[in-house]
Amino acid sequence: MAKVSAADSSQLFGTFADPTRLRILNLLGAGREVCVCDLCEVLGETQPKVSRHLAILRKSGLVRVRREGRWRHYALTEDPSMLQRRVLECVASCLAELPELAADRRRLAALVAPQRCAS
Repeated sequence: MAKVSAADSSQLFGTFADPTRLRILNLLGAGREVCVCDLCEVLGETQPKVSRHLAILRKSGLVRVRREGRWRHYALTEDPSMLQRRVLECVASCLAELPELAADRRRLAALVAPQRCAS
């Protein structure tokens, strides 16, 4: 399990302070890898904006990336610190009832082909 220092905790909470990053974490919390193109479609945002937020989430240790050709697939980190895990649990339980986050999860689930990035 990764350790988070007091200084890192300030950065971690700053990471959670952005609505787009909360929406991304909400989608990744579904327990599957999600391609950047699917995140862009669900969030209605451009690829550069989504990628910038994903880079911040990666730097904070909350998400991991798997490369497949030119595509990037993201998921929550497999080894979060205790603080990271608790805050992620809060996002999952406390914020999941928000209409925007619930709608995002429905849009992700409704995507026809999760492998469409492979083409």
